Amino acid sequence: MGTREQEAMEAAAVKFGTDGWRGVIASDFTFGNVRVAAAAIGNYLLREGGPEKGAAIGYDTRFGSRLFAQAVAEVLAGAGIPVALARDITPTPALSYGVRARGSAGGVMITSSHNPFQWNGVKYKASYGGSGRPAIIAAIETELGKPLPPSAQAAKIEEVDFLAPYLEAICAFANLEAIRTSGLKFAIDSMYGAGGGILAAIFQKLGVEHTEIRGERNPLFPGINPEPIEPHIRALQDAVVAHRCHAGFATDGDADRIGAVDEHGNFVDPHKIFSVLLAWLLHTRGWPGGVTRAFNTTGMLDRIAAKYGRKLWEHGIGFKYVCDLMLEQDILIGGEESGGIGIARHLPERDGLLNALLLATVMAEEKKTLGELVEALQEEYGEHQYGRIDLHIDDRLKNATIAKARAGVPEFAGMPVERVSTLDGIKFFLKNPEAETKPNAAETWLLLRASGTEPLLRIYAESCSEASVEKLLAAGKRFAMESLA
Repeated sequence: MGTREQEAMEAAAVKFGTDGWRGVIASDFTFGNVRVAAAAIGNYLLREGGPEKGAAIGYDTRFGSRLFAQAVAEVLAGAGIPVALARDITPTPALSYGVRARGSAGGVMITSSHNPFQWNGVKYKASYGGSGRPAIIAAIETELGKPLPPSAQAAKIEEVDFLAPYLEAICAFANLEAIRTSGLKFAIDSMYGAGGGILAAIFQKLGVEHTEIRGERNPLFPGINPEPIEPHIRALQDAVVAHRCHAGFATDGDADRIGAVDEHGNFVDPHKIFSVLLAWLLHTRGWPGGVTRAFNTTGMLDRIAAKYGRKLWEHGIGFKYVCDLMLEQDILIGGEESGGIGIARHLPERDGLLNALLLATVMAEEKKTLGELVEALQEEYGEHQYGRIDLHIDDRLKNATIAKARAGVPEFAGMPVERVSTLDGIKFFLKNPEAETKPNAAETWLLLRASGTEPLLRIYAESCSEASVEKLLAAGKRFAMESLA
């Protein structure tokens, strides 16, 4: 195979999505393809002042991440773009903070976030310290396969510590003194990812009781995907109960997402984490700004925002929509269903470590366990229960399900459909008889959303009881599996 044919194949294998490009290591995520991605980013950075402002590069605990980051650094430096390369494993939000704090033209993070161990990826971070907006990603994609003009003299690659200034920034947001004197005890699950040891070190310095699990670096993520949801946080649930902690916090592979467990070992889903933080920011901090939430998140956020007279934006699924709104509007906080929550006055970026510290702050200031905080929200704003299932089905069945849903559905689980929304997927709002028996009950809905890149259909549901959610998810699954019948 000729050199040009090989280059064309490599360029075709690289495709940037919302946050960048990912692939299976040694299959399509190869050094050749990583250099193709780096060259496209380099061509974009040359137009954005890269030779003067430079680029920042970080990497996580995945197999080969440091070597892939070095390859990106060499490509960019060869084009005359100075590189600040992380000295050690770095959480994605720390890299994003470094991009903005250093005034870099942009940044590259080698990570595949919450994906299984076989995967790795290239995330692009823009100069404002967040994911590239759609126009930026589109501009980078147009450069794929184009040669990167070499510089007469390669620029310098300097190893830097992105972690220290980032930790100073997030600790300034938290009330460390309240946490120190609270008497609270925490469990930490870093899921073998880039957050390993960070929260533990903060709590250690404060003299706060804590226990950390899976804080060591292991690129195989043995037995789990590094995603802070059930069932992958089973070990954290057990640790919280065994060590009699008041809460447990988990971060994903690159530490930009958060998961949590209450003092009884119950999983606290990202919707409730988001709701706890929002209520605290509005009631206690009184910070200005509106709220953004993805189409598949809880309606409790709407009720909290309405109580405090804050504007709420509902948008498509993906943090890129949060980032866009944070750059264009007066936004306090925004988030998505998968545990990605960002606070605009920090960064237009997800940050699992910051949010863990803030949850600890809320508990300390309110003098409540995490379970008690969630219970108080349910009492004030009505019971909201949530669930999701992922159906790995072939594209033919997936597409048939969506077509059938678009054609019209009268009911799910015996609950009549009252209205439908198609902002991102197909969302059915249902008349639930159980809601009539509960004060201030959550609105009942079921959402069907097909992946655009995988043979995957996700089914989401929210209602006023766990039993109701289970009935809806089961009905949604039957609907999908019978779509070709």
